[in-house]
Amino acid sequence: EAGFQPVLSVLSLPSLRPQAPEDCPGQRRRLRAQVRALEQRIGQQRLQVEQLRGQRQHRAAEQSPNPAGQAGFADCAQVFNAGNRRSGFYRIKPLRSPSDFLVYCDMSEGGGWAVVQRRTDGSESFNRPWKDYKEGFGNTLSADGEFWLGNDKLHSLTSQGNYNLRINMIDFEGDQRFAIYRNFKVGDEQSLYRLSFGEYSGTAGDSLSGRYHPEVQWWAGHNGMNFSTYDRDNDRYEGSCAQEDTAGWWFNRCHSVNLNGHYYKGPYTAVSDNGIIWYTWHGWWYSIRSVVMKIRPAEFE
Repeated sequence: EAGFQPVLSVLSLPSLRPQAPEDCPGQRRRLRAQVRALEQRIGQQRLQVEQLRGQRQHRAAEQSPNPAGQAGFADCAQVFNAGNRRSGFYRIKPLRSPSDFLVYCDMSEGGGWAVVQRRTDGSESFNRPWKDYKEGFGNTLSADGEFWLGNDKLHSLTSQGNYNLRINMIDFEGDQRFAIYRNFKVGDEQSLYRLSFGEYSGTAGDSLSGRYHPEVQWWAGHNGMNFSTYDRDNDRYEGSCAQEDTAGWWFNRCHSVNLNGHYYKGPYTAVSDNGIIWYTWHGWWYSIRSVVMKIRPAEFE
């Protein structure tokens, strides 16, 4: 990357000449501190590289002519069908959207997927107000950044046809699961971004509907739920699920799924089950490492 100077030298470390025995513990502490500082700088520089790559993708998407002409693409499936096979940022304009916007199109797993949410490392807080979830937030410069596309954009995409939702998950042991829901829709703001979806398939278990147990569905199923944030309580619970579970989500009383929860590293303990949860895979007290939510038209093949 132009203008980027990686940390390559450890010449700043103290000389490793023999020291008097009484100096060894102090010397080891200083070396450990300097190694930690170098590791931190390297991590920061890697993040800068990812951000620069993302910015370059953004500029390319904004400056290059749109192959679909003035009408633009309505979703990532149209991007794919126009011959674009590389995952990255593309500009789309759903039929009912007042304006176009950039979205990350995932061309893997058959292609044509619009990524609407990503969790990877806990670098973004998802305990956000209504306005942030309405408009979208997070790191949309990096191909691996954490973000929420925005409820208005979700509505404009899913209101133009029948879309499938695919959720890919990885735990801290490296195991992977997925869930697919047909006919995934998000209502408009007037409907409080009400969630609806149809048939499930996959390997993660049907947590989103709560149908895995009849005594759970009435309080932990998410189909038909309104969206809630800590400043807009629209759930069915006498308290506030969004406040207790530190996320914006389609809570019931409260959840079997909370993919916007707090980023813990696997098993955790807390006042409430506020981690990144998919109950039928890891229960309520294990927070998943990686999540990607993405959508594409059901008829797309």
